[in-house]
Amino acid sequence: MATAAGLPVSAPAPIRMGVDLFSVRSQGWTAFEHLDYCARHGAKVVHFSEIRFMGGLEDEHLKRVRSHAEKLGVEIELGMRSICPSSKSFDATQGTAEEQLTRMIHSAKTVGSPIVRAFLGSMADRVGLVPLEQHIENTVKVLRGVRSRAMDAGIKIAIENHAGDMQARELRTLIEGAGKDFVGACLDSGNPLWTIEDPMLTLETLAPYALTSHVRDTALWKQDGAIMVQWVRLGHGNVGIREWTEKFQQLCPGRAFSMEVIVTQPRKLDYLDPKFWDAYRNTPAWEFARFLALAERGKPYQGQPAPSKDEARQREREDLEESIKYCRDVLKV
Repeated sequence: MATAAGLPVSAPAPIRMGVDLFSVRSQGWTAFEHLDYCARHGAKVVHFSEIRFMGGLEDEHLKRVRSHAEKLGVEIELGMRSICPSSKSFDATQGTAEEQLTRMIHSAKTVGSPIVRAFLGSMADRVGLVPLEQHIENTVKVLRGVRSRAMDAGIKIAIENHAGDMQARELRTLIEGAGKDFVGACLDSGNPLWTIEDPMLTLETLAPYALTSHVRDTALWKQDGAIMVQWVRLGHGNVGIREWTEKFQQLCPGRAFSMEVIVTQPRKLDYLDPKFWDAYRNTPAWEFARFLALAERGKPYQGQPAPSKDEARQREREDLEESIKYCRDVLKV
């Protein structure tokens, strides 16, 4: 590739197919078994989104896991849960948020992960005695408190738009408030639908900050005066995952395209109920209009019934493996 002046220009780095281990959360595997499984299915990145998937943070264990990943030719990304001390999702029994994040920065460096993925909370934090703006401010304070440790270690913190906690513009505010020199986004394609947001808008807003991703498909439709949201296997949705992937490839070169396949039953959003809007008082009308247009184009999704406890482990693998095939054969990732 060359410019008009004839000077060579390097092509954008390709995105890499990965797997977020929450996709196989019920398997009960060791870190080594997780790596073997993902490598067998062609993953280049394995995203340990929670400590439990790693099986512990002892240095010697992390070094063995790193060595195993290197033998398989697989990259590791390390993650944790909430770092917002005022969130309903935060586990104070593990230490202060700063202590937990400091521990994870050290672990990320040891295991060879360039990032630590974390999140604020969930949609429960959009309402309650503590306003979301205060949760964001509290998270920013935690991040600023570990800045020097993260910078010294060469580790960046990837904050996810998680489980309905923040819309894209709110996560952008958090990242810029903390410092985009060491904080970025774990860009999730499924969670925006829980925050009445078009996932393409999420991508357009957060792409400049994206450090990694969680990718899954969603079915969206209107029913009985409400909007229904259902996470589905990749390729089974109706929110434009092909177009989303094409734009991700353009805007996020070199980033991991990590599938977090979670197949759910429908979630009902009663957007005509005035109380529903208590969680979304600051949402601009033009943003909601994009989401509503998606829902109005959607058709009801007839998925499989929820699996029994005995079936859940096998269904998880089937959901992920079919999604990997779609990712490879159709999305060309």
